[in-house]
Amino acid sequence: MEKIIITGNTLTIDEVVSVCRNFCEVELSQAAVDKIKESRKIVDEFVENEDVVYGITTGFGKFSDVSISKEESKLLQKNLIITHAVGAGKPFDTEVVRGIILLRINNLAKGYSGARLETIQTMIDMLNKRVHPVVPQKGSLGASGDLAPLSHMVLPMIGLGMAEYMGEVIPGNEAMERAGIQIVELTSKEGLALINGTQVMTAVGALTIYDALNLVKASDIAAALSFEAQNGVVNALDHKVHDVRPHKGQMDTARILLQLLEESKMTTRQGEIRVQDAYSLRCTPQVHGASKDAINYVRERVEIEINSVTDNPIIFPETREGISGGNFHGQPMALSFDFLGIALAELANISERRLERLVNPALSGLPAFLVEQGGLNSGFMIVQYSAAALVSENKVLAHPASVDSIPSSANQEDHVSMGTISARKAKEIMENVRRVIAMEIMCACQGIDLRGNKGLGKGTAPVYEAVRSQVQTLTEDRPLYEDINKCEELIIDMSIIKACENKAGNIEF
Repeated sequence: MEKIIITGNTLTIDEVVSVCRNFCEVELSQAAVDKIKESRKIVDEFVENEDVVYGITTGFGKFSDVSISKEESKLLQKNLIITHAVGAGKPFDTEVVRGIILLRINNLAKGYSGARLETIQTMIDMLNKRVHPVVPQKGSLGASGDLAPLSHMVLPMIGLGMAEYMGEVIPGNEAMERAGIQIVELTSKEGLALINGTQVMTAVGALTIYDALNLVKASDIAAALSFEAQNGVVNALDHKVHDVRPHKGQMDTARILLQLLEESKMTTRQGEIRVQDAYSLRCTPQVHGASKDAINYVRERVEIEINSVTDNPIIFPETREGISGGNFHGQPMALSFDFLGIALAELANISERRLERLVNPALSGLPAFLVEQGGLNSGFMIVQYSAAALVSENKVLAHPASVDSIPSSANQEDHVSMGTISARKAKEIMENVRRVIAMEIMCACQGIDLRGNKGLGKGTAPVYEAVRSQVQTLTEDRPLYEDINKCEELIIDMSIIKACENKAGNIEF
């Protein structure tokens, strides 16, 4: 696998995933190296001249009016890290920790932070040699950046804290020694440069948005299978309906559903069986489409953020200034990730309604709970229960975190974003949605079997075959969680998307 070159300006979400999940290695571009060295010279000048610059020759937060001497600058940076590492809760998964390190490297590589090249190279070595700090998930207000979790990221760099190395969680200094990475002594500005930013919320959000983009495709596939299991009326997907209300996501969804259902013998036309379907089928383009538009909006915000400077103060070598601003504030991401959670939750809301119509004999015309010999067999009865529970949980999780703010640092930091909470909630919602979509796919395939498979569409037929290669038609009760797990894995590893697109073409939106 080729190394990813870090410039500070060109990192993509796909590259983030490659580093986080596939352990792709990284290295700095020469231009980034030059910028890093240039900004460091400015910081050294501030210290030498004893200029008053926040966090370099002063204390932090409420202590910004306290002067710090040259002799005390190293201790100041170490104290910053050890006192700010007060996170709580379970640690982030390894993929998230890798994302945090990567995004912080990319931020520092832009040359506006003043960190030394050797300090940034230490982070690169940790990433490439797979030294993963233990970073608790909770404790960030999302301004001044993700201070607490980022401090836990830094602890092993200075020989403290805990880290995972070669599958074992050990003291940070031992992990660094085993990996052959030198412990660093932070100097002026470096502690602040390492922890003042939005990289925790953005790492969680970047991985979630990547999964969300694929999950939307799976949602369209699930809806198409439900159309066939319920002999859905395809007139509602006619482009003329959507051209007169031209929201992009809506038009894309109608087009994709028709693409998936092309050649299907299981769908109907208006008036053949019924005049119209219930909203959960008929309004799929409008509902899925609105979520797609929201998700694409969030993707654009994430693409901006992963290549942005979120440090403070920002060092401008061209004017030899250190300006204390507020780029560490997570509000752009907080609002975006709340929006992402809401958009994803809606995909599960409508999916559960399609699932309920499948298992309900009064609505489907199929055997109750999609099984013969009902009564003796419960079939898919409790699958809908579980889906309903996940959907209900999502409604609680979708309440926005970004509307809350609690002042901190003696009211110096008097408005905060809660963006890391937004990102964590969006990830949890996404996982719940994925489970519901897997349930719908499983039930739709069962419905197709009970309806009598007369021939599926170009896109749905290969998906049906992929599901049936893992999950057999239910003829009598068996443990269904195993079947749901298999269907969910087909979404996670993108098997059903690949199978669908191989036959029906790309289903991009």
